[in-house]
Amino acid sequence: MFAQDMIFRIPALLLAITVHEYAHGKMADRLGDPTARYAGRLTLNPLAHLDPLGLLVLWLFRFGWAKPVPINPYYFRNRRQGLVLVSLAGPAANILTAFIVLLLLQLWPGTGFIAQQILSLAFIYNLYLAVFNLLPIPPLDGSKILQGILPGPQAYAYSQLESYGPIILIVLIYLGVVGKILYPLVSLLSGILEGLTNWLVFGLLYRFLFRFW
Repeated sequence: MFAQDMIFRIPALLLAITVHEYAHGKMADRLGDPTARYAGRLTLNPLAHLDPLGLLVLWLFRFGWAKPVPINPYYFRNRRQGLVLVSLAGPAANILTAFIVLLLLQLWPGTGFIAQQILSLAFIYNLYLAVFNLLPIPPLDGSKILQGILPGPQAYAYSQLESYGPIILIVLIYLGVVGKILYPLVSLLSGILEGLTNWLVFGLLYRFLFRFW
C-alpha cells in the first residue's frame, strides 16, 4: 500500500503545484506583467512548473517546492495591491481545485480505485498547499500578502526578515510547529468545502427528483 501511495502522489502533487504556479502567472499577466507569459509559464503543462529536486523532496517528505513563476511588480499599476493579488491567486486556485475534486468524488463515488486514490490525495494536497503558502513566513505567499497589507514602515521592517525566512521556516517545520498550525486549519477548510459540496450535490439531487416527480 505504501508503494501504491507513492505512485498515486505523483499526479496529485503535479496537479496541485501546476494550478498554484499557473494562477500566480495568470493573475500577474492580467495585471499587466507579461514576464510569466514570455517565460512560457502560462500553461497547465506540469513540466513548465516542475523543479525535479523540489518534487522529489515533496514526494518523499511532503515538503518541497516548485519552480517559482517570474513576476515583475513594476508592471503593476499599484505595486502593493498587485503583489497581494498575485500572491493570493495561487492558494485561491488550490482551494478552488480542491472544491472541484471533492465535487467529482461526491458526484461519481463509483470511480475506480486508482482514480479515487489520486483524487483523494489531490484534494488533500491542494488544501495543504493553499494553507501552507498562506503562512506569513518568507518566502511563502502569506508573507507577501502581509507585507502588502501592512503600513509602509512596518512593511519595510517586515521585509528585512526575508533573507532569514527559509531558515525560520525549516526550523519551524523541524520542530513540528508548522504541522500543528496546518492540521486544524486544513481540517476547518476541508469541513467548509465538504459542507458546500454536500449542499450543492443534494440541492441538485432534490431539483432533479422534484422535476421528475
